[in-house]
Amino acid sequence: MNVLTNPKKLRGFERHIKVDNVSRRSILKGLGLAGGFVLAAPVMSRPGFAAYQTGADKMPHGTVVDPRVFVSIASDGTVTIVAHRAEMGTGVRTSLPMIVAEEMEADWSRVRVQQAPGDEVKFGNQDTDGSRSTRHYLMPMRQIGASARTMLETAAAKRWGVPATEVKAINHEVVHNASGRRIGFGDLAADAARESVPSVEGLRLKDPKDFRYLGKGAIGIVDGRDITVGAARYGADVRLPGMKYAVIARPPVTGGKVVSFDGAEAMKVSGVEKVMEVRGWPWPSKFQPLGGIAVIARNTGAAIKGRNALKIVWDDGANGKYDSVAYRAELEQAARKPGLVVRKEGDVDAALKGADKVIVGEYYLPHHAHVAMEPPVAVADVKGDKAEIWGPVQSAGGTREDVAKTLGIPQENVTVNVTLLGGGFGRKSKCDFALEAALLSKELGAPVKVQWTREDDIRNGFLHTVSVERIEAGLDKSGKVTAWRHRSVAPSIASTFAAGALHQAPFELGMGLVDMPFEIANVQCENPEAAAHTRIGWFRSVSNIPRAFAVQSMVAEIAHATNRDQKDMLLELIGSPRIVKLDSVKDLWNYGEPYDSYPIDRARLRKVVEFVADKGGWGRSVPKGHGLGIAVHRSFVSYIATIVEVAVDEKGKLTVPRVDTAIDCGTHVNPERIQAQMEGAVIMGMSFAKTGEITFKDGKVQQGNFDDFPVLRIDESPAVTNVYIAPAGPDTPPS
Repeated sequence: MNVLTNPKKLRGFERHIKVDNVSRRSILKGLGLAGGFVLAAPVMSRPGFAAYQTGADKMPHGTVVDPRVFVSIASDGTVTIVAHRAEMGTGVRTSLPMIVAEEMEADWSRVRVQQAPGDEVKFGNQDTDGSRSTRHYLMPMRQIGASARTMLETAAAKRWGVPATEVKAINHEVVHNASGRRIGFGDLAADAARESVPSVEGLRLKDPKDFRYLGKGAIGIVDGRDITVGAARYGADVRLPGMKYAVIARPPVTGGKVVSFDGAEAMKVSGVEKVMEVRGWPWPSKFQPLGGIAVIARNTGAAIKGRNALKIVWDDGANGKYDSVAYRAELEQAARKPGLVVRKEGDVDAALKGADKVIVGEYYLPHHAHVAMEPPVAVADVKGDKAEIWGPVQSAGGTREDVAKTLGIPQENVTVNVTLLGGGFGRKSKCDFALEAALLSKELGAPVKVQWTREDDIRNGFLHTVSVERIEAGLDKSGKVTAWRHRSVAPSIASTFAAGALHQAPFELGMGLVDMPFEIANVQCENPEAAAHTRIGWFRSVSNIPRAFAVQSMVAEIAHATNRDQKDMLLELIGSPRIVKLDSVKDLWNYGEPYDSYPIDRARLRKVVEFVADKGGWGRSVPKGHGLGIAVHRSFVSYIATIVEVAVDEKGKLTVPRVDTAIDCGTHVNPERIQAQMEGAVIMGMSFAKTGEITFKDGKVQQGNFDDFPVLRIDESPAVTNVYIAPAGPDTPPS
């Protein structure tokens, strides 16, 4: 632990949440094994040991468990806890420090959260993506807090000359019950900082029954008040002395390049100081800039006006004829022919041929753009062989590494400061905008802010892939599904990293295709080839979006064709409550997690369906023109089921009056954030289902802003959105 002086407090902003039907005891027990469970000693730069296995150790740089890295105590008792992940609305900047505070018995009102810069050697993996922050860091953060608590207790015991077993940290103090003495954390800070990090024999976790914060839902996000009153600091708020402002005209077609440009008219715009070409990398090139023409000005408004005045001749390259309408037809044709077999059980061809009835469904999902409320923006200050970056990046460590490689400087000479993210959804895990700022700053010898406009964001970003999902289901005379063939055709994210990636990668196949959990005798999944014609990137839920849409729609089609209740049909397909075995799948991707800890569990699937059916009133009476639908999916090792009430009026207008969602995410830390995530998912999902479509003509994105790529408005949102957190088993890991 470090000792700080002159701290400033940050207060949380709270909002009420009710967690329905959750056994408090089961949540608390799920956060650890037994109350006296002995942990391995946390040592600087070594991974922590968990009560259950996760994939954390396989992530770049793993985990670091050391209170000296993450915890500081000031002389007035203020505890500062480092958040090493990026905050983009998930609440991770609150939840991870809250875990530390819980274990060290810190009073949350006296806790200050400090954002970590990019340094994965010091802090461990910093990639805020894959929905893995809590599941990978629940146990390490507990160990950090328990270590800090033990160091405080040891320091107090030495001061009083009593055995350490006789003292106990309670609510920001260490207490010796036998004598009635007590001492605050601030008074112990200097002594505790001199203590060694506890060994395995000396470190114990709190008994979960004594938890005050974890699983309670009583603490709002630490940035809530600042966000609400407009005081929060985002990337666009960064100002440096002598800073220049830049916008860039990027190739309108992926893989295009500048042939020539005329910046004379741009230079006539008041405030414009320079027009220059920005280096681009041949596509595909990971997250490297697309290149183009930058306009440098004294403010962003002038830079935008200057860019509008540019005259540029582009070579559109190989993707100049990309047309999304024609490409959809290509994908549909590919889905109707055999493809690469990625899962095979039984004999699907024979089962379909012998079926009493075959139902076929084809489901198309267009490209989607992330459209986070905050478009990409970054500030860079490059001086010689040193660079400092400010911006809303999801991967501070990855950004640091890429900036160093791009500029050709040592990684230790790069500092990455993470601002709040005004939404991310996977877009800001790609640091191309930070690399642009770094390149311009190096060239100009001054700090530079590169601001993307909404049009830049939509037309030059990394889009969610387009896809066609074709499912053929064979039914016997009783209506039982005996055959299931699913062909998925979509350009892969791998195409962003390497040319010639025509098949989806294992991590994409493992999102609702090869891991389909239904108990069907004959199953075959295929992946025909599909070439990418634009930049493809991670997107909220990634390939689960088209797969859940297709699979659950097919369930509804089967229920309709057999005159069955949709929920009953769904439960029949899920089958017996047991762990799914997928021996026929090569390179099964399980969200990076070990299958023993995070298996595909049909019992949990069934439970969450039955839970939402009960809480959401499945089968309830609805007005004329209204209908109910139900769906379930395992995504990022969580189980989610939803009931949607849809209404269509006499004019054909579609509305959604009510949505009920149940989630089983195992042991959880902050239910308020779980509720917020599910509420946000409803809005985002409805936006894309109703109006979200990115189209291409002559290689160019046809949309540019919220007028032609709208998000759901408040008057279109469901009047009622209910979220139910399903009870978790006592030893269920977090997901």
